[in-house]
Amino acid sequence: MIDVTPSRGVETTDSAPNASTENFPVALRILPAARRHALLAIYAVARAIDQLGDAAPGDRTAALAAFRSDLHRLGDGDTPAERVLRDLAPHAKRFALPLQCFDDLIEANLVDQTVTRYADFDALLGYCALSAHPIGRLVLAVFEQTTPARVAWSDSVCAALQVLEHCQDVVEDHAADRIYLPQNQLAAAGLTDTTMLRPANALALRRVVLDQVRTAREMLGAGTPLVAGLRGWGRVAVAGYVAGGLATADAIDRAGGDVVTGAPVRPSRTRMARHAIRLLVTARATARTPSRRP
Repeated sequence: MIDVTPSRGVETTDSAPNASTENFPVALRILPAARRHALLAIYAVARAIDQLGDAAPGDRTAALAAFRSDLHRLGDGDTPAERVLRDLAPHAKRFALPLQCFDDLIEANLVDQTVTRYADFDALLGYCALSAHPIGRLVLAVFEQTTPARVAWSDSVCAALQVLEHCQDVVEDHAADRIYLPQNQLAAAGLTDTTMLRPANALALRRVVLDQVRTAREMLGAGTPLVAGLRGWGRVAVAGYVAGGLATADAIDRAGGDVVTGAPVRPSRTRMARHAIRLLVTARATARTPSRRP
């Protein structure tokens, strides 16, 4: 799940548990307190949902359904039982957060309980619509800069981040009997679920991973108009997210697509900073030229 799993990533100064292990800064300390605390509250809820879907003992489907019912209490103006939802409540009210986004994150985890393979990339993108798109939409809401164009760009960026995370977590996901690399691409490379991690098939798997990274880079291209279309702190925060994705793609490329052997593939903080600066400089230059606002 995007943004919420303890996946491999660079350290940040975020105070939320596990936020420092993401591929990008969840909530930069330089952000205004109200918006930063809202982002951290969103992260905490998303993290809780993901933990229920991935690690809760017993019936995970029932646990997710119970959390969904508690979320709906918040939407109805009642007090939720879960602390993370109570902590979210003031931010949800202040920034008019679309609670359907959390519903979608729950649905993505419910899908994970029964669907463990995706026939092709389009099918995977359908999953990302539930697991990744909601995060970007919530971020736009926090910065009060939601428009149809920005939502479309954000969806592309967030899906790309999800795809890159899947590439990083191939071994971990395989151990959980979840394969997020498209089945048709694995088959075209001569790989199956049972043979994909064999040393003899390392080169074929790397090619599949690198193909995913190339597609993710193309999708991250939406980050340029997205960052340029935002203003103020929203621009800064989202530039960090896009930069984290680009730095992650760089890291996987430098590893030659090898996400199985050796050290975990992590984005470089230096490259992340360079990508963020480039995005912000480009956005500033774009703002100086006459253009239609999204």
